[in-house]
Amino acid sequence: MKKLLLITFCFIGFTAVNAQINPTDTLPAIINFTKANGAFSFNSVLRPLRQIAGAPTPFYNYFWEFGDGTFSFEQNPTHIYKDTTDVDVRLFATNNYDDGKRPPTRPIKIKTGVKTQMMASVNPTPSGFFNGAGNIALKSNCMPKPGDDMMLILGYTNKPQNGVHSLNGTIALLYNDKQFASNNFELAENRVYNQETPADLKPKLGQSFTLQQNLKQPVFYASINNELKTVIPTKKIILKDKANEFRDAQAWHFTDLAFNQERFVFINLKTTPQMIKDTNAVVKISAVFIPDDINIAPDYFTMELQIVASHDPNKMVLRHSRMNYRLVGKSRELTYKVRFQNTGKGPAKKVDVAVLIPPIFNQASIKITNTKPKLISCDSAYTNQSCISLNKSTDSVHFVFNNIYLPGKQQKGVNNADSTMGFVEYKIKFNKKPKKLPIASGAAIVFDKNPPIYTNRAVGRFKMGLSPGIILGYGFPFKTDNSNYLNNRNLVFGLSLAPYAPHKLYWQVEAYMGKFKESKNFETINEVKQRDTVIVQGNTEKRYILNGKNYLTVQNVLTINAVPVQLRYNINKFIGIGVGTLFSLDVYNNTKKTRTLNLTSNNFVNGVLNKTDVALEDKSKEENLKYTNLKTQLFTDLQIGLVRVGPSIGFRYMYDTSTNNNRMATYINWKF
Repeated sequence: MKKLLLITFCFIGFTAVNAQINPTDTLPAIINFTKANGAFSFNSVLRPLRQIAGAPTPFYNYFWEFGDGTFSFEQNPTHIYKDTTDVDVRLFATNNYDDGKRPPTRPIKIKTGVKTQMMASVNPTPSGFFNGAGNIALKSNCMPKPGDDMMLILGYTNKPQNGVHSLNGTIALLYNDKQFASNNFELAENRVYNQETPADLKPKLGQSFTLQQNLKQPVFYASINNELKTVIPTKKIILKDKANEFRDAQAWHFTDLAFNQERFVFINLKTTPQMIKDTNAVVKISAVFIPDDINIAPDYFTMELQIVASHDPNKMVLRHSRMNYRLVGKSRELTYKVRFQNTGKGPAKKVDVAVLIPPIFNQASIKITNTKPKLISCDSAYTNQSCISLNKSTDSVHFVFNNIYLPGKQQKGVNNADSTMGFVEYKIKFNKKPKKLPIASGAAIVFDKNPPIYTNRAVGRFKMGLSPGIILGYGFPFKTDNSNYLNNRNLVFGLSLAPYAPHKLYWQVEAYMGKFKESKNFETINEVKQRDTVIVQGNTEKRYILNGKNYLTVQNVLTINAVPVQLRYNINKFIGIGVGTLFSLDVYNNTKKTRTLNLTSNNFVNGVLNKTDVALEDKSKEENLKYTNLKTQLFTDLQIGLVRVGPSIGFRYMYDTSTNNNRMATYINWKF
């Protein structure tokens, strides 16, 4: 009993500690509603917001799913149901400028009651969902945040240009784009309300549908802001090729889509543990619309979402922030986008977006490619016309939205959050090829004369890349017999591998294999007292006088040398230094020993003694010593030349701690 009480008290204490750490983060959104004249008015109770230090006043974004295939982004919406069935109502609240977690969603069941005559004309489709000319569109309730889930709304409609009163076909969601090594999303749940049934997308892709880009190809950038990017059609888009950009797809077949009817599918995506932690990365999610009628062209919609560390409507993003350094030059053009939202209680007439420009960029190359609100340049505007100006200073530029009307999110009568948002998108080039270092930029946004709001830093990074190299060395490979180091003067061919064109500390590995000869122990022994010696040559015995002997030993050695651990640093593009460890391994050792006899032959020619000196080589002795003798040397290294990419000459000092031997080696290295 005492043991049970102890466990109980420990559990209560643990729960209390957790509650003290995050007292409200686990409180779900509480949904309240009232009903009057067949209309339901919804409101909610959410945990108190906890402001991030230095950030603007925190607030919630709201996404209501009414359980009948309709939705709202209003804080306190009113809804009338057309049917009398029971429905599940859900609220997804997103906390902005708040240091806690998003309130969990807990659906409530509502009995809709009795149908009335007025219901047929209420609940118009949410304004602005299908801003483009296409039959399909996407929206999300927030940007993806690692560890959070996200709601998608996939909407599709039967546009007038289709020319049919009823349409059947397939819709599909494409996600987990292949530009990232791991999946970023898991499809946790989807809810359909118009008898859509699961379908297989592959047979549709096999029909080789071709999609023609519209003049306004829909591309979605902000969380609940349906923005369109004007694109001039330059080529056809093959649906199969587009689908191949993604690892995963979910498809549904629909029937009897009436003229101008709009339907919605609700999809819950969860971020995976492997989601990239780079909060400057932009991920894509796409939707396709494929009619069964081959006379009606399919549609394609792309949504681009920035991964965020916290929910903040004022963001700066660099597209394609991970770059291949080999392909980056002076003419490389980067695309930045700064999003902003007026969260105040009144409209803003002027918005100043000040952007820090790193010195590596050429300010003269800046081009404004898109804005919201859509504005012309102030250089061509008449007096008091809405326009955007570009003002440059030493280390920054100001994109100034003049004479606009940007409603405040807390402004009375403003229910459409899209109308409170804006952005500026621009392109910029480098002054010269940059160093292979991160490129950081940020923005400060001023609404009228209010204090500035600072965005995140948009950081561009270069992919590591690999740089193979060729090494031609003199003085190694090194034998494991350290006593003979000073006698080795050999050429060797090797390979190296390192990151491409590094500007900081980096690693490098090397490997060599070579065969070399070494002569040693050449010894001459002269006979103090000459002796008669009989030597058999063939079948004949010959008599000589032995004067002395020569001994010669020749070795053939096959050696592997490897540098698995080397740390290098390039002081500049001409000088590099390094330290590391070299391992030498003899994998083959052949020893050939030869003895030569120094003789004098006594021959009598016509009775006259003729003495002739001769040298006879004795039968050699050959030994194959197949052993693996491993030696380890520490070294320091200096390279001079094009040390990042290109040719250089290196000088390497080696020291063997076990034998106290040291030596120098010289080599030529060419990195590609």
